[in-house]
Amino acid sequence: MPEKVLVTSAWPYINVTPHLGNLVGSILSADVTARYYRLLGDDVLMVSGSDMHGTPIEVEAIKQGIKPKELTDRNHARVAELLLRWNASFDNYTSTESPIHKEFVQKTLLEIQKNGYIFEQETQLLYCEHDQRFLPDRFVEGKCPHCGCEKARGDQCDICGRLLEPTLLVEPYCVICKNKPTLKTTRHWYIDLSKLSEPLTEYLKNNQQLPANVKSFSLNWIKEGLKPRAVTRDIEWGIPAPFKGAEGKSIYVWVDAVLGYVSATIEQSQRMGQPELWREFWFNKQAKTLYFVGKDNIPFHTIILPALLLASGQGYNLPWNVSATEFLQFKGQKASKSQRVGIWIDEALEMFPVDYWRFFLIATRPESKDTNFTWSAFIDKINADLNDTFGNFIHRTLSFINSKFEGTIPAPTKLDKDEEALLLVVKEKVEQAAKEIEGSWLQSAASTLIGISRIGNQYLNDKEPWNLMKTDKEKAGTIFYVTAQVVKAIAVVSAPFIPETAEQLWQTLNLEGSVQKSNWAEALKPLEAGHKINKPKPLFHKIEADEAKLDEQLAQIRAKLGSQPK
Repeated sequence: MPEKVLVTSAWPYINVTPHLGNLVGSILSADVTARYYRLLGDDVLMVSGSDMHGTPIEVEAIKQGIKPKELTDRNHARVAELLLRWNASFDNYTSTESPIHKEFVQKTLLEIQKNGYIFEQETQLLYCEHDQRFLPDRFVEGKCPHCGCEKARGDQCDICGRLLEPTLLVEPYCVICKNKPTLKTTRHWYIDLSKLSEPLTEYLKNNQQLPANVKSFSLNWIKEGLKPRAVTRDIEWGIPAPFKGAEGKSIYVWVDAVLGYVSATIEQSQRMGQPELWREFWFNKQAKTLYFVGKDNIPFHTIILPALLLASGQGYNLPWNVSATEFLQFKGQKASKSQRVGIWIDEALEMFPVDYWRFFLIATRPESKDTNFTWSAFIDKINADLNDTFGNFIHRTLSFINSKFEGTIPAPTKLDKDEEALLLVVKEKVEQAAKEIEGSWLQSAASTLIGISRIGNQYLNDKEPWNLMKTDKEKAGTIFYVTAQVVKAIAVVSAPFIPETAEQLWQTLNLEGSVQKSNWAEALKPLEAGHKINKPKPLFHKIEADEAKLDEQLAQIRAKLGSQPK
């Protein structure tokens, strides 16, 4: 029976266009996984959206001299269109400005308050006398009190991953005018996380799916002592706080955004004309909820979101798995638009086809440590893996069948032990790739995919069927019958990773419908002898350029797109 699988990715801040590092850990990883579960025949929903609220948006809008709504509407439309070009198969890519989302957040926070987990109190916060405003989150930077990072933000330190409050920063300054702030009294509403320490600990300890790094990070966080965390902010841009006496305040962006996973499912259910369907993903205890995030987002998905869901008292499913990647660096540096470090997702598509990028990013996905993007690594992966191994094996097989067997899968004689062994290894590899995707080891799964074509290439090299054609055409036909089965397996297994290429291959094999609408088991169903295929075309082309040439090409694209640092 099909399982309910909700696949989610961290909501990108919409203050700027995402870069490749933003994409790989969240949206691209989620997409590969969602496509796989659809091929299994499960009932899958993939949801996310643009994070349109919070201080990063307001800071960027101030810098550009425009209203936050103007900035977010423009960027949301652009990013949504770019994600389509990246073949992200969202069922619902929405935004935190959705009326359904706003209503859900306000309603949930009032439930949490009613259950005794939210309280209000006066507090002293940083205030900029020059700009006449409080400085929450991204409005303030300074030294991290834990690791000493010089540019920690008011909400989190990127280096050590700790969540922060602006008043904890050492030598804080306003990011707008760079002046030193003062302390001023204001009133805020807090969720008392300490009351939820026990159920959160129990959830984390009992969750067998959570990766070790995610689990240990989260449990250590609780061990250090959970403190009340403000759910309101002194900013205009955001969801209005629903609490009595909280007029003029907005909801803290991370409380707002993580509840979006639920509201996006509700919104999609309503769109489908099945308004109660969302409950099957959020209350059915057999359903799986999968989250794909960067490591800096771990506490929001293993502490904050579960805390909100528990405190609401509604019985929501807590995250079944949270897959968190390390960082993708660019030539040894952290991505930075202002410093022109990194590649943005619009720039990438101007340089190479989307499947080149999808494959490279998953094949080098930073699963256990930070990885480093260089052009030489990119060229090597595309030329060696995609072109010389994957594409070469498929083209050799299909071109030979097309030219020597009139485009028809040859009828085999009895398979010998080598041929049976090859098909058994392919079966094992298909099963291995499935386990790796289910375990969120996507880098390994991409390697397994290439491994299938490598085995096929080696088999052709060993058997040399082109020489056999002169003496034993029937035996040569058996060899190509066998490699055609390997090609079909590759077409299915590659579908989550490189969907456009997989679709092209599926059509070349002259199979019915779309590979995305087939199923994973189809990978091991044989192509019948006598089946007619279409004339193959090369799936990939070698990159004939060096690092300097590619850097120059990127600079030209930046100039064309107007994405030079402002």
